[in-house]
Amino acid sequence: MAAPTHGRVLISGENGTGKELVARQIHAFSQRRTGPFIEVNCAAIPEELIESELFGHVKGAFTGAVADRRGKFEMASSGTLFLDEVADMSFKTQAKVLRALQEQIVEPVGGHSSIRVDVRVIAATNKDLADEIRAGRFREDLYFRLNVIPMFVPPLRDRGDDVIRLAEHFMAEFAEEYGRRAKRLAPDSAAVLRAYRWPGNVRELRNILERAAILCDGGLITAEHLALTPVPRARPSTAPVPPEEAPVEATPAHSHPPASGDLQSMERAMIEQALQDARFNKSKAAQALGLTRAQLYVRMRKYGLE
Repeated sequence: MAAPTHGRVLISGENGTGKELVARQIHAFSQRRTGPFIEVNCAAIPEELIESELFGHVKGAFTGAVADRRGKFEMASSGTLFLDEVADMSFKTQAKVLRALQEQIVEPVGGHSSIRVDVRVIAATNKDLADEIRAGRFREDLYFRLNVIPMFVPPLRDRGDDVIRLAEHFMAEFAEEYGRRAKRLAPDSAAVLRAYRWPGNVRELRNILERAAILCDGGLITAEHLALTPVPRARPSTAPVPPEEAPVEATPAHSHPPASGDLQSMERAMIEQALQDARFNKSKAAQALGLTRAQLYVRMRKYGLE
């Protein structure tokens, strides 16, 4: 719904959730898709340089300004400007961005003439801007200008089977990049991907899959290639939880891939958790694990879970 409009979009979410990908998709399906998509990481640019980066500068404006330079607002004219980590801009820069949004006019650093621009701004942040406003670090008027269409990108751990779809997308991407046939996920690896909490979100998923694709000689990526191991999930109760009862999630192995015994323990734990989550509906549990019902029965017999 946001893409075909000219409304500004404010995307919030944890680091690595794919906010830039969302912004690019909005641009790709907008009426500005033939125009440029210009990205600025506001957290990566020193405060003394960000105004020049956004609005440009004229020759001699400061030491090192040996020629006129166009700013990102001007470069994005007729297209989309993506302001990533917008909460990291200084108060002074926020005021200038607010004027640019209100009037669609920018003034290069050291210049005396204004430049009219036609820009759609999409902003993103991993911070709670309401908290930033209360703390006096973010302008409320700029927030209202940016927050025309709010969007929240949930963390990967809350997106269910999206982790599998994203994994398949990345594997196809790697296959094209390396000129190889796309690899597939083995059932045990799919279960591990679903169980892992993904503190680094989509960015972490991509890195782990790229490593696995490089290490995997065959066509199937297994849990061993992913090098993830299970740990008990924290429970609210302070009472000790027997290991065999604790639901499990995966966490990165810091040294070596798990041994085969560890993989069997992990697989059993994943099956137990899937059965509990499905209220012991074996068809649903098998689907969640990426197995057929027959394959699930084989594994249940193997681990004495009948």
